[in-house]
Amino acid sequence: MSLLATAVASPVVICLWAAVLFVAGMVDYILESDLGGLRYRIFAAVPVCFGIVTVVMTLVIGETIDRRMRQKCAKRPPPVAPHAQVKTKFQYPAVKVAQISWDPETNSITPDTKLPGWVFNTKLVAKPDQLIKRRGKAGLLALNKTWDEAKEWIAQRAGKPQKVESITGTLNNFIVEPFLPHPSNTEYYVCITSAREGDSILFTHEGGVDIGDVDAKALVLNLPVTQPFPTREAIANTLLKHVPAEKKDTLVDFLIRLYSVYVDLHFAYLEINPLVVLDGVNGGEPQVCYLDMAAKLDQTAESICGPKWAIARDLSVYESNEDAATKTAASKGGKVSADRGPPMVWPAPFGRDLTKEEAYIQKLDASTGASLKLTVLNPEGRIWTMVAGGGASVVYSDAIAAHGYADELANYGEYSGAPSEGQTYEYAKTIIDLITRGTPNPKGKVLIIGGGIANFTNVASTFKGIIRALKEFKNQLIAHQVKIFVRRGGPNYQEGLKAMRLLGESLGVPIRVFDEEEQRWCRRPQVCATRDASCPSRTRR
Repeated sequence: MSLLATAVASPVVICLWAAVLFVAGMVDYILESDLGGLRYRIFAAVPVCFGIVTVVMTLVIGETIDRRMRQKCAKRPPPVAPHAQVKTKFQYPAVKVAQISWDPETNSITPDTKLPGWVFNTKLVAKPDQLIKRRGKAGLLALNKTWDEAKEWIAQRAGKPQKVESITGTLNNFIVEPFLPHPSNTEYYVCITSAREGDSILFTHEGGVDIGDVDAKALVLNLPVTQPFPTREAIANTLLKHVPAEKKDTLVDFLIRLYSVYVDLHFAYLEINPLVVLDGVNGGEPQVCYLDMAAKLDQTAESICGPKWAIARDLSVYESNEDAATKTAASKGGKVSADRGPPMVWPAPFGRDLTKEEAYIQKLDASTGASLKLTVLNPEGRIWTMVAGGGASVVYSDAIAAHGYADELANYGEYSGAPSEGQTYEYAKTIIDLITRGTPNPKGKVLIIGGGIANFTNVASTFKGIIRALKEFKNQLIAHQVKIFVRRGGPNYQEGLKAMRLLGESLGVPIRVFDEEEQRWCRRPQVCATRDASCPSRTRR
């Protein structure tokens, strides 16, 4: 199927396959034909040669298209506005960073063979690469270390619980970068934020660990969506009042390029602290270096920016900063596709590692255009939800909490965007497996399969997946005294609800089914866990 999809989607591939099949067919015909004769075979070889030339030309054309697509994805983002051009001979900072990961299965960190060569002959900075702020104040910063020293520092902390302020979590990702000695007066701070009205650039001439209250110190340049991008003079006069004159043009160029990248790659937040601007050497331009950065990407833009984001995750990009003598096995060489590097991972907040089930649903979500989300709040909770729609999932959770049963709410999540029967089955199976683990609660449990009125999701199809999962866990559901409440509307909802009612007659698990005309089935979901399945506590419009 994947080969067929590729052939249908690409005229170049269609042409290639046609030429290959033509050549194969002609060769087979020549060999099998009983006409014989050298003259005949020479004459028959003409179309074969033509087919071979076509194959070669198709491969050349395909390679040319591939190269141009990669160049298009790899080129620098365009200026955010026609007049937002670089004025100085701005030197783009070289990217040198290596990620070190801890593998819980082997209890080891990334081996040396997978690291770029400069790591072994450069003084380094090592730090956790997770959603942690103020790492320096938390003692999570190793400065001016050799690789052996940095490796030992990382090994002592990898996989270990670490308390940062009031939160304790596990450190499993680190980065190492070249150590850059610099005077403190060369440190700056820059931050770009987004709001409904537009973006804002915050800048202060004092950066570093002890920056203090940024909101009180920073100069702010607002960029409303309804107004054009400001001129160089406006940027310098607003943000760079306290910057030495010889560095202003360079910093203006940097801010223009930084904001262009911010817009093109769909960032939602970007902070660099410290941003170091060193004096120019021998009359050259000042050198810009960013030593630490925190950023947020708009996950919904992955379909637009996926290939561009992938460039930053490709080790060969970093390896390109080395000479041939220092390149290591990490450099893949050869041609590179537009989607390269490891898949994009959206990490959980520090202190809350993804469970195995959450990670599985996240992976499933990334592989489909539908939306599949799961967060386990309380594995011992008695009220579980399987809700269709992001808005509906919030309403259901709020209603349960509003009635005083937040401590019994076991999970939060949603499925929407027309997932297939198979995807819904995997989602439902994961949740039901969580419900039926451990020792049964004598009070029983509740599973709410609900949602709003769907616009285009096929209710009957998604319910088929849920029914498959319920049948698979029949005995476990009975053992845990699970009561199921179903409410749904939308395309083919009558068929889906009918299937649920029929399932209730044979599954051996109490199932109450309600259609879109019924406002809600129970004022108190916790009560349903202890009442008989014929609980009449419901109202109609």
